[in-house]
Amino acid sequence: MTDRSDQQAISGAASLIRALEESGVDTVFGIPGGAILPAYDPLLDSTRLRHILVRHEQGAGHAATGYAQATGRVGVCMATSGPGATNLVTPIADAHMDSVPMVAITGQVPSANIGTDAFQEADIVGITLPITKHSFLVSRADEIARTVSEAFHIASTGRPGPVLIDITKDALQSTTDFHWPVELNLPGYRPVSKPHAKQVREAARMLTEAKRPVLYIGGGVLKARASTEFRVLAELTEAPVVTTLMARGAFPDSHPLHLGMPGMHGTVAAVTALQKADLIVALGTRFDDRVTGKLSSFAPHAKVVHADIDPAEISKNRAADVPIVGDCREVIADLVVAVQAEHAAGRRGDYAGWWEQLNAWRRTYPLGYELPADGSLAPQQVIERIGRIAGPDAIYAAGVGQHQMWASQFISYENPYTWLNSGGAGTMGYAVPAAMGAKVGMPDRTVWAIDGDGCFQMTNQELATCAINDIPIKVAVINNGSLGMVRQWQTLFYGKRYSNTDLHSRRIPDFVKLAEAYGCVGLRCESPEDLDKTIQQAMEIDDAPVVVDFVVHQDAMVWPMVPAGVSNDEILAAQDVRPDFGDGEE
Repeated sequence: MTDRSDQQAISGAASLIRALEESGVDTVFGIPGGAILPAYDPLLDSTRLRHILVRHEQGAGHAATGYAQATGRVGVCMATSGPGATNLVTPIADAHMDSVPMVAITGQVPSANIGTDAFQEADIVGITLPITKHSFLVSRADEIARTVSEAFHIASTGRPGPVLIDITKDALQSTTDFHWPVELNLPGYRPVSKPHAKQVREAARMLTEAKRPVLYIGGGVLKARASTEFRVLAELTEAPVVTTLMARGAFPDSHPLHLGMPGMHGTVAAVTALQKADLIVALGTRFDDRVTGKLSSFAPHAKVVHADIDPAEISKNRAADVPIVGDCREVIADLVVAVQAEHAAGRRGDYAGWWEQLNAWRRTYPLGYELPADGSLAPQQVIERIGRIAGPDAIYAAGVGQHQMWASQFISYENPYTWLNSGGAGTMGYAVPAAMGAKVGMPDRTVWAIDGDGCFQMTNQELATCAINDIPIKVAVINNGSLGMVRQWQTLFYGKRYSNTDLHSRRIPDFVKLAEAYGCVGLRCESPEDLDKTIQQAMEIDDAPVVVDFVVHQDAMVWPMVPAGVSNDEILAAQDVRPDFGDGEE
C-alpha cells in the first residue's frame, strides 16, 4: 500500500475517509444522519469514493452485499446511530449467513452519552454481536484508521463475513495524525488456509475406492475463487457434481458431470445421488437443513470428507470421517495432485454402474413444468426465457420464495458470480438493492433482478436510487398476486386455507405506474405471445432502469420438493408423484 503517513492533524472523520480510500474502497452505500454526519463532510471532498445515497438503510446493506458477491471485493455501507444502524441488522444477518465480505460503518452518540438512552442511541455492537464476524466500538480518533484496516482484513480473509465499525460522534470530531499503512493488532485471529496433507491424501484414496461418490460443493468454492480448480478436479475424477443454492455457477450447468442442485427443491438426480452415495466429498458447504432434509436419514450409507475454511462447520451437522480445515482453493488444488498420484499408482475409481443409475434418474425425472391450461403465463416460462435471452454472461439477483427457486432451476448458470440470492437468511426484499450493488460493481454487465410481487414491495424504493444514479438494472416482477411460497405450503399442508397470502397486487399497486413514478421504464406482459418481445424490449433499454410486470398464473408450484422435516427419500417429482428408485430391489 502507498505510505501516506503525513503528520498533518486531521479530524477522525477525515481519517475514516482516508482509511477507506487506502483500503481500496470505491463505493459506499449509505444515508447520513446526526451521529455519522461528521464523516459525510470530508466524504464530499473525496475524489476516490463514490457515495450512493440510498432510500433505506436496508437497501444500503443489500447493495453492499450484491456488490461484494458480484465483484469479490468487500462491500461497504454506512448509516447513522439508532434506527439507522438497526435498519442494517437484516442485511448484516443476511451477509453473515451467506459468508459475504462486508464492512458496515455506523455513527454512535458521543461517548459520554453512551448508556444514557440518548436520542438515537442503540447498542448496535451488542445487537449485532451474534451476526457479525467481528464488531468494533471506536471512541478515540486515533483508533479509526487501524480499526478500518483490521475490519477489512477480517471481513475478507478466512471465512468471509460482515464486520461492524461503530464510531462515536466525538471520535469523528476529534483530531488525530493519519498514518498508513497501519500495523494490525489481531491476536488470536489466524485463519488456517493450508490443508493437512495426510487428510487430503486420505480423501483422494477414498475417492478412488468409492463406487458411488458425489462431489457436493457450496458457496465456499466461489468465495475461494476456486471454480477453475474445481473443474479440473471434477473432470479428473469423473465423479458426479451437485451445486448448492449458494454455489450455482461454480460449475457449469451444461457440464455432463453436473447433476444440478440438491435440497428441498433440487433435482431428483442430485437429491437422490446424495441419498444413495457411498462417499460425499463436501467442499465449502455446511450440510444445511435445506439440503439434508431430516438429518438422521440423510445419506445413510455415505462416508464423508468435509473441507471448510471454518473449523466450526466441520462435523457440526454431519460427522466427518475425514475433516479438512483449509481454504477451498488450496484444498482442491492439493486434492487434484493427490488424485493424480492415485491414478499414477494404478488406482482409479470405477463409477460406470453409478453413472448408469444417475443417468437413468436424469432421463426419467428432468426439471420441467406444465403450461397453464387457460393460456396464461407460467412463471417458470418467464424466468427460463429471461435466462435464454439475457444469456449466461448476465448477472441474476433473486428475491426469496417461489421465484427464487425457479430462477435457480430454469436459468442455466455457466459462469461463477452470475447468481446472487439470499440463501441462508431467506430475506425478502434482497433482489432490487442487491442487483443495484452488482450493477455498480460490474457496470458493463446486464443485471436482472428476478423478484416476486411480495419481495418487490419491500425495497422497491431503491428504484429511485437507481434512476437518479444512472444504475440501469432490469427488474422482472413475477406477479402472481400472492406470497407464492407461503401459498404453496397452504395448498399442500393447510387444506388450501389461504390465510393472509393474497396481496391483491394484480390491482394495487400498478407496477408499471410505480416504475414510471420512480423515473424508470415500466412494461407489462400478460400473455406467452408477448413474452420474448417484452424481454427483448427490456434488454434494449440501457439508459434507465426497467421494471417488467409479468402477470403469471397463481397456482404454479415449485417442484421437485422435499417437505420440511422429512427424509430426502420422500422427494416428490411433482404433486403426489414419488419417483421409483427401485428401493425394493436394494
